Amino acid sequence: MTFGRYYEDFAVGETIKHYPGRTITQADDMLFCMLTMNHNPLHIDANFSSRTQHGQPLVVGTLIFSLVVGMTVPDISGHAIANLEYTEVKHLAPTFHGDTVYAQTEILNKRESRSKTDRGIVWVETIAFNQRGEKILSFKRAVLVPKREAGPAAAGHWVGEIGEP
Repeated sequence: MTFGRYYEDFAVGETIKHYPGRTITQADDMLFCMLTMNHNPLHIDANFSSRTQHGQPLVVGTLIFSLVVGMTVPDISGHAIANLEYTEVKHLAPTFHGDTVYAQTEILNKRESRSKTDRGIVWVETIAFNQRGEKILSFKRAVLVPKREAGPAAAGHWVGEIGEP
Protein backbone atom coordinates (compact mmCIF):
# COMPACT_ATOMS: atom_id res chain seq x y z
CA MET A 1 0.00 0.00 0.00
CA THR A 2 1.27 3.44 -0.86
CA PHE A 3 0.97 6.38 1.49
CA GLY A 4 -0.79 9.30 -0.16
CA ARG A 5 -1.82 10.01 -3.71
CA TYR A 6 -0.69 12.31 -6.44
CA TYR A 7 -3.06 14.57 -8.36
CA GLU A 8 -3.36 12.06 -11.20
CA ASP A 9 -4.40 9.29 -8.79
CA PHE A 10 -7.72 10.94 -7.89
CA ALA A 11 -10.76 10.10 -10.03
CA VAL A 12 -13.84 12.29 -9.71
CA GLY A 13 -16.74 10.17 -8.43
CA GLU A 14 -14.49 7.59 -6.77
CA THR A 15 -15.35 6.55 -3.21
CA ILE A 16 -12.48 5.47 -0.95
CA LYS A 17 -13.16 3.46 2.20
CA HIS A 18 -10.62 4.15 4.94
CA TYR A 19 -9.35 1.25 7.02
CA PRO A 20 -9.08 0.41 9.85
CA GLY A 21 -11.84 1.85 11.99
CA ARG A 22 -11.16 3.16 15.49
CA THR A 23 -12.98 2.38 18.72
CA ILE A 24 -13.25 5.42 21.00
CA THR A 25 -12.49 4.81 24.67
CA GLN A 26 -13.30 6.93 27.68
CA ALA A 27 -9.57 7.57 28.07
CA ASP A 28 -9.35 8.91 24.48
CA ASP A 29 -12.23 11.28 25.10
CA MET A 30 -11.02 12.46 28.50
CA LEU A 31 -7.46 13.08 27.27
CA PHE A 32 -8.67 15.00 24.23
CA CYS A 33 -10.97 17.13 26.40
CA MET A 34 -8.13 17.95 28.78
CA LEU A 35 -5.61 18.66 25.99
CA THR A 36 -8.04 21.03 24.28
CA MET A 37 -9.36 22.55 27.53
CA ASN A 38 -12.93 21.51 26.71
CA HIS A 39 -14.27 21.05 30.23
CA ASN A 40 -17.94 20.82 29.29
CA PRO A 41 -19.51 18.44 31.84
CA LEU A 42 -21.40 16.73 29.02
CA HIS A 43 -18.07 15.15 28.07
CA ILE A 44 -16.22 14.71 31.37
CA ASP A 45 -18.84 14.30 34.13
CA ALA A 46 -20.69 10.97 34.02
CA ASN A 47 -23.05 12.01 36.84
CA PHE A 48 -24.03 15.23 35.03
CA SER A 49 -24.40 13.57 31.64
CA SER A 50 -26.49 10.73 33.11
CA ARG A 51 -29.25 13.32 33.59
CA THR A 52 -29.19 14.58 29.98
CA GLN A 53 -31.19 13.34 27.00
CA HIS A 54 -28.48 10.80 26.13
CA GLY A 55 -28.03 9.46 29.67
CA GLN A 56 -24.26 9.12 29.28
CA PRO A 57 -21.18 11.17 28.32
CA LEU A 58 -20.89 12.24 24.70
CA VAL A 59 -17.55 12.01 22.91
CA VAL A 60 -16.46 15.55 22.09
CA GLY A 61 -17.18 16.28 18.43
CA THR A 62 -13.79 17.76 17.65
CA LEU A 63 -12.18 14.45 18.66
CA ILE A 64 -14.32 12.66 16.09
CA PHE A 65 -13.46 15.31 13.47
CA SER A 66 -9.72 15.06 14.22
CA LEU A 67 -9.81 11.27 14.21
CA VAL A 68 -11.63 11.07 10.89
CA VAL A 69 -9.29 13.58 9.24
CA GLY A 70 -6.40 11.41 10.47
CA MET A 71 -8.03 8.25 9.12
CA THR A 72 -8.06 9.80 5.63
CA VAL A 73 -4.39 10.80 5.51
CA PRO A 74 -2.97 7.62 3.89
CA ASP A 75 -5.55 7.78 1.09
CA ILE A 76 -6.22 11.50 0.63
CA SER A 77 -3.64 13.91 2.04
CA GLY A 78 -0.52 11.79 2.57
CA HIS A 79 1.29 13.75 -0.15
CA ALA A 80 -0.59 16.99 0.44
CA ILE A 81 1.18 20.29 0.09
CA ALA A 82 -1.65 21.86 2.12
CA ASN A 83 -5.21 21.37 3.26
CA LEU A 84 -6.70 24.57 1.86
CA GLU A 85 -10.08 24.58 3.55
CA TYR A 86 -12.60 22.56 5.51
CA THR A 87 -16.28 23.36 4.93
CA GLU A 88 -19.69 22.09 5.88
CA VAL A 89 -18.56 20.24 9.01
CA LYS A 90 -21.72 18.54 10.30
CA HIS A 91 -22.12 16.50 13.46
CA LEU A 92 -24.94 14.19 12.40
CA ALA A 93 -25.36 11.94 15.46
CA PRO A 94 -23.82 11.50 18.90
CA THR A 95 -20.83 9.26 19.53
CA PHE A 96 -20.37 7.43 22.83
CA HIS A 97 -17.49 5.65 24.58
CA GLY A 98 -17.13 2.22 23.00
CA ASP A 99 -18.40 3.29 19.57
CA THR A 100 -16.24 2.43 16.58
CA VAL A 101 -15.73 5.05 13.88
CA TYR A 102 -15.36 4.23 10.18
CA ALA A 103 -15.01 6.65 7.27
CA GLN A 104 -15.21 6.96 3.52
CA THR A 105 -14.36 9.78 1.14
CA GLU A 106 -15.84 10.68 -2.23
CA ILE A 107 -13.75 12.63 -4.75
CA LEU A 108 -16.01 15.51 -5.77
CA ASN A 109 -13.88 17.50 -8.19
CA LYS A 110 -10.33 18.39 -9.12
CA ARG A 111 -8.45 20.93 -11.19
CA GLU A 112 -4.89 21.85 -11.94
CA SER A 113 -3.40 24.82 -10.11
CA ARG A 114 -3.66 28.08 -12.02
CA SER A 115 -0.39 29.42 -10.61
CA LYS A 116 1.91 26.37 -10.39
CA THR A 117 1.98 23.59 -12.96
CA ASP A 118 3.35 20.92 -10.61
CA ARG A 119 0.17 20.59 -8.49
CA GLY A 120 -3.60 20.53 -8.39
CA ILE A 121 -6.55 20.96 -6.04
CA VAL A 122 -8.80 18.04 -5.12
CA TRP A 123 -12.19 18.55 -3.45
CA VAL A 124 -13.52 15.70 -1.33
CA GLU A 125 -16.37 14.89 1.02
CA THR A 126 -15.77 12.56 3.94
CA ILE A 127 -18.52 10.81 5.86
CA ALA A 128 -17.96 8.98 9.15
CA PHE A 129 -20.16 6.16 10.42
CA ASN A 130 -20.45 4.28 13.69
CA GLN A 131 -20.45 0.49 14.00
CA ARG A 132 -24.20 0.42 13.26
CA GLY A 133 -23.68 2.22 9.95
CA GLU A 134 -25.24 5.45 11.22
CA LYS A 135 -23.74 8.64 9.81
CA ILE A 136 -22.12 10.59 12.64
CA LEU A 137 -20.04 13.27 10.87
CA SER A 138 -19.51 14.75 7.43
CA PHE A 139 -17.26 17.46 6.03
CA LYS A 140 -15.82 18.72 2.77
CA ARG A 141 -12.31 19.93 2.15
CA ALA A 142 -9.96 21.10 -0.58
CA VAL A 143 -6.51 19.54 -0.68
CA LEU A 144 -3.53 20.84 -2.65
CA VAL A 145 -1.52 17.85 -3.91
CA PRO A 146 1.54 17.52 -6.16
CA LYS A 147 1.46 15.95 -9.58
CA ARG A 148 3.38 12.72 -9.97
CA GLU A 149 6.16 14.41 -11.96
CA ALA A 150 6.87 16.73 -9.00
CA GLY A 151 7.09 13.79 -6.60
CA PRO A 152 6.99 13.89 -2.81
CA ALA A 153 9.62 16.62 -2.59
CA ALA A 154 6.99 19.13 -3.78
CA ALA A 155 5.07 18.46 -0.58
CA GLY A 156 8.18 18.73 1.57
CA HIS A 157 8.41 14.96 2.13
CA TRP A 158 11.70 13.25 2.78
CA VAL A 159 12.90 11.52 -0.39
CA GLY A 160 16.31 10.19 0.69
CA GLU A 161 17.26 6.84 2.10
CA ILE A 162 16.56 5.97 5.71
CA GLY A 163 19.44 7.14 7.86
CA GLU A 164 20.53 9.91 5.49
CA PRO A 165 20.64 13.40 6.97
